[in-house]
Amino acid sequence: MTVTVAWEVADRPVEETRIRAAAEAALEHGGRGGVEVSVVLVDDPTLARLHGEWLDDPAPTDVISFDLGEEGGGPAGELYVSVDRARAVAGELGHDPAVEVLLYVVHGTLHLCGYDDHEPDERARMRAAERRVLTAIGEQPPPWEGAEAAPDCG
Repeated sequence: MTVTVAWEVADRPVEETRIRAAAEAALEHGGRGGVEVSVVLVDDPTLARLHGEWLDDPAPTDVISFDLGEEGGGPAGELYVSVDRARAVAGELGHDPAVEVLLYVVHGTLHLCGYDDHEPDERARMRAAERRVLTAIGEQPPPWEGAEAAPDCG
């Protein structure tokens, strides 16, 4: 399993080793432990542009996952994570932005494993998996109140 991390922003609120650990744990949890994933940390304008271009919704979001399959020799998936959004949400909720970034990484990676969060039962399954993965790597899940405060992955 390979997780690569690329920074397109100067703001680095979390160490790459923690990002890799979060993605690897989520891949293992989701049954895709052998795949390669790239995590790209970006700013809000970049992620909003990607959101509009690929999902026809130019609104800001926190993480976007692209499942690239396992063909072609490249990564099986790419995640784009907004560091700006993580800082803003962490500030609103009063917790560490590093943990918010890790939550977005876990959330996006779980999408690559087939998890979804559009329906209430799927959302509950996703939230439980996020908590299990974060706890498994020694991170305290952020104190969100219900599904509305958790990631709104586009």
